[in-house]
Amino acid sequence: MKKLIALLTIAGMLVFGFSSVVIAQDTETDATQTEDTIDTTATETEDVAQGFAAGTLEQPAEEEKGFQQILKDQFIAGDWRFMGIVLLTLVAGLALCIERIIYLNLSTTNNQKLLNKVENALETSGLEAAKDICKNTSGPVASIFYQGIDRYDEGLEVVEKSIVSYGSVLMGRLEKGLSWISLFIAIAPMLGFMGTVIGMIVAFESIEAAGNISANIVAGGMKVALLTTVFGLIVAVILQIFYNYLIAKVDSLVNDMEDSTITFIDILTKFKSKN
Repeated sequence: MKKLIALLTIAGMLVFGFSSVVIAQDTETDATQTEDTIDTTATETEDVAQGFAAGTLEQPAEEEKGFQQILKDQFIAGDWRFMGIVLLTLVAGLALCIERIIYLNLSTTNNQKLLNKVENALETSGLEAAKDICKNTSGPVASIFYQGIDRYDEGLEVVEKSIVSYGSVLMGRLEKGLSWISLFIAIAPMLGFMGTVIGMIVAFESIEAAGNISANIVAGGMKVALLTTVFGLIVAVILQIFYNYLIAKVDSLVNDMEDSTITFIDILTKFKSKN
């Protein structure tokens, strides 16, 4: 029993002594960290004060402007009276381009598949079945086939003339609106140049009113004047890209129409020889 009490007493003394050492070390560590923090803060405060005194303190970096904000600022700087007209030209041209793209994409069909259906219908069910297939198929090629089958009883020569005539009408429909897009492409730079010339006139009037040639007056007037030309050229480039795409699309459709009609005439000739 005495040994147990002695052991417990020794263990308690050891635990108490170890705790005291740990607490003392923690206190010293906290004091050291506090002193370091105070020294660092004092140093930073001195650096800031010296920076303000010397005027060399770095200012916070300004946020970079986005593309839309830059475009908006330049649009406002270029005089809204001329920039607004150029913008209306872009909107009208893009509206026509989008309408033409949708129309031409809807006019695109699988012509080979249509030819196979018409040929099978002629061989199995006759002219009326082939006519129904063409009637229920969208696109200019199906319309040409329908006109040809509808004139079949009048002879193949009449069928060919009907196909050529109706094909010219459909080509006109495919090219509808392209002349207006071409007009907007030509007008946009002209409007920009007009704004530039008028801006230059205003700049020279400002120089005349000031009585001397100031770099600020000249540079400001030149900037406003040239912005209209830049925006006019940008509009022309955008519309020109769409215009070239539309021209290529129309040419592709016309070539498919010509190839398909030649094959279609051969199918009708073969059908006539059998009957």
